[in-house]
Amino acid sequence: MRHALILLVLLGCREQIPAQTASGTREIPASDPSIVTGAERTLNYVPQLLGKRIAVVTNQTGMIGATHLVDSLITLKVNVVKVFAPEHGFRGEADAGEHVANEGDKRTGLPLISLYGKNKKPTSDQLAEVDIVVFDIQDVGVRFYTFISTLHYVMEACAEEHRKLIVLDRPNPNGFYVDGPVLDTAYASFVGMHPVPIVYGMTIGEYARMINGEGWLKGKVKCELEVINCIGYSHSSFYALPTKPSPNLPNMASIYLYPSLGLFEGTSVSVGRGTDKPFQCIGLPGSSIGTYGFTPRSISGAKDPPYKDKPCKGMDLQEYGGFISRLQPVVHLQWLIGFYQASADKESFFVPFFDKLSGGKSLRKAIERGDPEEAIRASWKPGLDAFKRTRAKYLLYDDFR
Repeated sequence: MRHALILLVLLGCREQIPAQTASGTREIPASDPSIVTGAERTLNYVPQLLGKRIAVVTNQTGMIGATHLVDSLITLKVNVVKVFAPEHGFRGEADAGEHVANEGDKRTGLPLISLYGKNKKPTSDQLAEVDIVVFDIQDVGVRFYTFISTLHYVMEACAEEHRKLIVLDRPNPNGFYVDGPVLDTAYASFVGMHPVPIVYGMTIGEYARMINGEGWLKGKVKCELEVINCIGYSHSSFYALPTKPSPNLPNMASIYLYPSLGLFEGTSVSVGRGTDKPFQCIGLPGSSIGTYGFTPRSISGAKDPPYKDKPCKGMDLQEYGGFISRLQPVVHLQWLIGFYQASADKESFFVPFFDKLSGGKSLRKAIERGDPEEAIRASWKPGLDAFKRTRAKYLLYDDFR
């Protein structure tokens, strides 16, 4: 026990130790070294976990320095009884949309329960032997990134089963702006459950507060929620992720481009899954746009990518996705509009999934009509202004200017 307490103190002292993080791409500098994540602030949450039965909702991003949160908690004599894993699984190796099976963690022997597929929400039986749930997943601040949907269902289950939820907050790498169409709730799905824009400019802890405060859980139930906030972070901070948040977001260029290129997943255009530049290039066989060539192949994290083994032509946006996209913080539409206008088969360019990704039919209809980007962006403004007023109520950190 004495050994565990010493470790706890050392981990808690991390609040005074500069963080060392990797940028992920050569053109992007290191993060602000003064930022401390919620998970690293062990003295603020571990004492209340001791003597309780703990479930952890996490994936490969739930790190305290070089050690996973789950391993750290076990070392500190916290009784972790199970791990809930979101899309991509506990170790982050599954494809997007791939079924994640219930299994056991080879390293710890803990049972792993998937929260992706048919079981998106912890059941009453799965929480029966749990006193407190800890949530620690790195978000990237984009509506169709499904971890905020997982958060919603975990909060709902905790509220219904009267379990406390502790969210260990992490900086949002896209937290420096708000943009895109606000979701029409008639199009709500797992890739967009709430009336928020594509880029919502909130950390996952702030977002949890908004879910609770706006009554978005079923029956308007309230979750007993505690957010362990970050230290040294503001929405103007630069934060380069030390661990890739999912297999196809390998670096900061892809993370900055994801709000814009993610919309292409509802079209006939490839976003480079199955290449070494996922969400950094776009194209398709026979494209009349661009000169960049790539051939998707079966690789880890993209076992069966669109146009597998077929040469594609299009655009390499990796350099744009670095510094430049941070200097122009918007959801870019020029590439989407350009590929649609150049498409030889406009009838099949959009697939039904597009409306779910964009949050309604309005964006697709505007592009099909040939509306200019300026007019489309102007149509978003009333919804964005209303959302920003709502967002302001739940912020934990200084806002961007």
